[in-house]
Amino acid sequence: MPLTSKPLAPDTWPAFARLVEKHNGIFGGCWCISFHLEPGEKRHGAAAYRKMKEALVREGRAHAALVFDGREAVGWCQFGLTAELPNIRSKKAYERDLSELPDWRITCFFIDRERRGEGIASFALREAVREIARLGGGTVEAYPEEYGEKVSSSFLCSGTLGMFEKAGFEKRRKIAMHRWVVARRVPSETAGRRAKSDVNTASREVDVALRVHD
Repeated sequence: MPLTSKPLAPDTWPAFARLVEKHNGIFGGCWCISFHLEPGEKRHGAAAYRKMKEALVREGRAHAALVFDGREAVGWCQFGLTAELPNIRSKKAYERDLSELPDWRITCFFIDRERRGEGIASFALREAVREIARLGGGTVEAYPEEYGEKVSSSFLCSGTLGMFEKAGFEKRRKIAMHRWVVARRVPSETAGRRAKSDVNTASREVDVALRVHD
């Protein structure tokens, strides 16, 4: 069965929650909440993080491309407006040479432990970019790692540099030994449809003009 994706939303929350619970809350009960927290914010337990994450989803303030194999979620790519995800890694180094904040951030991936190595992260990244385009597009940043081939997947929750480069992201600057800032401009899906419509309209007008002069 081919992979599909849906946005993380109230109707897909149960599938997301099942995947997190299958992995004991992920990374010690994180519930994919850490990037939403303000730097230095007091730590909470897994139950509190679950409640916080669900509230953000229901308020439309937590985004992800949730990947499905049939009816079960097998992974995701988390993204969001910069204000939704303030707590990035290597933030001091990041802010040192910062000139302008991006519109969107892609912060992390999670893949079912039984499905790793199948290209699900790359698929999730493509779907996240598509969803960003649907939501209006803009400048998108991510903070992937550049490691050799033999490294634990736990170090790669931010994605790999190579994966982002294949998806059209460009290196901007290095903010840690293995961590890069990469960016890409994603056009609005609406703008793309409008441009295509304008081209089609112009083509029809030319066709009509040619027929008038025949």
